[in-house]
Amino acid sequence: MATGRTHRPATRSRGIPEATVARLPLYLRALTALSERSVPTVSSEELAAAAGVNSAKLRKDFSYLGSYGTRGVGYDVEYLVYQISRELGLTQDWPVVIVGIGNLGAALANYGGFASRGFRVAALIDADPAMAGKPVAGIAVQHTDELEHIIDDNGVSIGVIATPAGAAQQVCDRLVAAGVTSILNFAPTVLTVPDGVDVRKVDLSIELQILAFHEQRKAGDEGAVTAAAARAAVDASASSDDDRKGPDGDVPAVMPA
Repeated sequence: MATGRTHRPATRSRGIPEATVARLPLYLRALTALSERSVPTVSSEELAAAAGVNSAKLRKDFSYLGSYGTRGVGYDVEYLVYQISRELGLTQDWPVVIVGIGNLGAALANYGGFASRGFRVAALIDADPAMAGKPVAGIAVQHTDELEHIIDDNGVSIGVIATPAGAAQQVCDRLVAAGVTSILNFAPTVLTVPDGVDVRKVDLSIELQILAFHEQRKAGDEGAVTAAAARAAVDASASSDDDRKGPDGDVPAVMPA
């Protein structure tokens, strides 16, 4: 099986937009679930719903892959799984190093989804000498002094940073200098990298803050609805009072039965 540095994904050379590339894993996940249920074909509408996009966007995305489906039949599930996996570079082996084996790094090391998606955790690296040699997810942790040798020996081109923010840039610089060209950053900081190096940032606190914004907006909308209802009730009450007033505008002491 080819290793990570032997081949690079063909998506950029084929002119596939980045937005489409970002959706391909969503399609692959939905298609893999269908494949596991032995579903042979799927319509664009069904697959779009499973992936959380609209069908027109899905058909446009698949047109970049040269896949148009069959009218009245839909898309062949197994072929699409292969096609998208090939475009994403998942038909080969990608050795990955994880740097920073704290709680988050250890959780990532124990994640079982890497191997099934074409990624092999080649090494776990940490700056704490006390961690050296300790097994995490069946892999012995190695000290950061060995980082360059580990990357070179394993042909690593993808690195995962799960260190504290203060150490992330230095780790990033060493990874890049050693030949890593793609980085998944979990540290809560922005990394500076040279041209030709791709960085994907995962910041859980930012995602939670975005959710908090939406929750606040929903609460504001509910408050606005409540205020509108209150105003409507006041208006209705005022209208009722007007109906009860006499010819001179006063409310009569005794209302007719």
